[in-house]
Amino acid sequence: MKRFQLFLANIGKRQVEFPLVTPPLGIMYLASYIRSKFDVDIRLLNQKIDSCSNDRVIYKAVECQADIIGLSVTTPTAHNLPYLTRHLKQILPRALVIIGGPHVSAFMADALIGNSADIAVPREGEVALEQIIRAWLEGDSPAAVAGIFWRDGEGNIIANPGVIPFVQDIDSLPPPAYDLIDMAPYWKTQSMPPLPTRQYASLFSSRGCPYHCIYCHRIFGDVFRRHSAERIVDEMAWLQKRLGIKDFEFLDDIFNLDKKRMVDLAELIHARGLKTKLVFPNGVRTDIFTKEEIDLLVGIGMYYASFALETGSPRMQKVIRKNLDIEKYVDIVAHAASRGVLANGFAMMGFPTETEDDLRMTIKVTCGSRLHTVSYFTTTPFPNTEMYRLATEKFPERLRGIKYDDMEYAGLAVNLSDVPDQVLFAYQRRANRKFFLNPGRLTRLLKDYPQSYKLPLYLPAFTRRALKGIRRR
Repeated sequence: MKRFQLFLANIGKRQVEFPLVTPPLGIMYLASYIRSKFDVDIRLLNQKIDSCSNDRVIYKAVECQADIIGLSVTTPTAHNLPYLTRHLKQILPRALVIIGGPHVSAFMADALIGNSADIAVPREGEVALEQIIRAWLEGDSPAAVAGIFWRDGEGNIIANPGVIPFVQDIDSLPPPAYDLIDMAPYWKTQSMPPLPTRQYASLFSSRGCPYHCIYCHRIFGDVFRRHSAERIVDEMAWLQKRLGIKDFEFLDDIFNLDKKRMVDLAELIHARGLKTKLVFPNGVRTDIFTKEEIDLLVGIGMYYASFALETGSPRMQKVIRKNLDIEKYVDIVAHAASRGVLANGFAMMGFPTETEDDLRMTIKVTCGSRLHTVSYFTTTPFPNTEMYRLATEKFPERLRGIKYDDMEYAGLAVNLSDVPDQVLFAYQRRANRKFFLNPGRLTRLLKDYPQSYKLPLYLPAFTRRALKGIRRR
């Protein structure tokens, strides 16, 4: 089997108003998996960390004379694909260009429209990429790879039947390829949580989520698949030994679903004498936490967590199928804050059928809670979600106006609610002012925020939201 060159890139520049960047775990997992299967040289590039130009991405792929090029894109960064794929195919005409990431999972076969990529891979990529490479090495088409989309010799887009298989035992996957990236630049930039820059690593400890919120396209499927506590602690210990890292961000969809694993994790961390600090900026389900579990995580270093409310309206909780216990949410947030956890909240405004009463409930719950910070996002219906289907039925004309290209997630906006635009955005502005201008909350934030002298750095973003809201572009 011949040796080949694989170039994997995370596409998208760092934005001024939303400058978050984390290590590109998606392509790092792909890299470690593929090199465990083939004789291959691999280069990784994260466009966002350098904020380099598209021409620089092309140059890097050409520099290593890539045989296979994989581009991971989100929907707001997919506008780069026409330029990138066209020039890559012109300069490296024999190279196989594959696109993947959340954008393909949302748009499926349509992700190939308007660009020159050869193959699009939705959802989880390891097994599909392995099968594509095996077919390529044999000189065959990818016609036998279930669930992918590709172009035939005449340029027609082919949708292969079946579904890409998920890796059921994710402990069988090798750890992400940290050796193929330079971590130092990540420690100098803003990561996912609004925390001071620090020496950290990002981890996925699980894949999949069994809940069915209408705004999620569930890239990793409905079945919760977990790394064992032993595997997680082994990875943390390796990162501590090799890179001196003690601060870890967990980017799971729902870290706290397996309660026994949390206990095992804490016991192993204590048994191995690891000194850890833990951050959960993305995925915990608040109303399934117990206070004892919060205490357990605090005991192994949890100091920041995001608690997603989405809506404070019990009616809307049913509409969006999150079905969160709002009273339990408020109670757990209060307990976490009392234990010194910097508590961040997520709320969304503009859901289908949402009324002024529903919006007022969201403001009441968030502003009456012990959250330190909160983001009031405007809902965005992404293709291949239940919310998109509902929006298509109720407001097809509004969907025609959506432009996903090159937009911040905070700025992706379409009003699907039952109130006019000016009313929706007025509530958003009111929410930000009422929440952040509360003297008691400001006092707690100054007391609990690490390096509170850096808080003024966030004033421009707050001012924009408090005075203008998040408007449709």
